[in-house]
Amino acid sequence: MIFLLQYDRRAGRLVTLREFDDSDKAKAENARIELEVSLNRAKTDHEVVLLQAQSRDALRQTHNRYFANLRELIEDFATSTSAFVVRERKD
Repeated sequence: MIFLLQYDRRAGRLVTLREFDDSDKAKAENARIELEVSLNRAKTDHEVVLLQAQSRDALRQTHNRYFANLRELIEDFATSTSAFVVRERKD
């Protein structure tokens, strides 16, 4: 699957998410360009990305920052960092 995401960095939220079949790569790329042009005309500063993953769940695992809120990201970071520090001390 190919995913087209529009993300508002300032608000920290996903604005739109469109899915395309892998066979529709050109269609997805054209949709990305159209969205970027539209946002630029409107002077809207959003991040626009095309990502490829097996599923939406897989996309959430590899690019969680687009889906999680700030609190969830901080908790995930704290958890992963504390696990690393504990392993460091044991070695």
